Amino acid sequence: MPVRSRTMMDSVKIKAHFGGDMLISYLDSGVSFSELCEEVREMCSVQRNLPITLKWIDDEGDPCTISSQMELDEAFRIYSRSRPSGLLLHVFPSIPEKPGMPCPGEDSKCVLCSAV
Repeated sequence: MPVRSRTMMDSVKIKAHFGGDMLISYLDSGVSFSELCEEVREMCSVQRNLPITLKWIDDEGDPCTISSQMELDEAFRIYSRSRPSGLLLHVFPSIPEKPGMPCPGEDSKCVLCSAV
């Protein structure tokens, strides 16, 4: 499990929107993609054998999938500069049929509401 840090300098606030709930955790700013996935699974009670998709809204209002360390680093970089209140993730217990497509059960209204 990722080490949770309580100092604002060393941590990143993660807000996970899942199933109508908003779940909050503080993670070390150097968290890896696999550690983030593990923490999100625990926060949202998603079993390890089920796929998950993590999305966030970028500074242009577009939903972006986080599926690698490089994408996570970019999300932290952009989000920390524009919204210091934390990184809002939309968590889906599924994967899109094709890259760029919405996840099964993904409501574009729900994802876009966080872009405002």
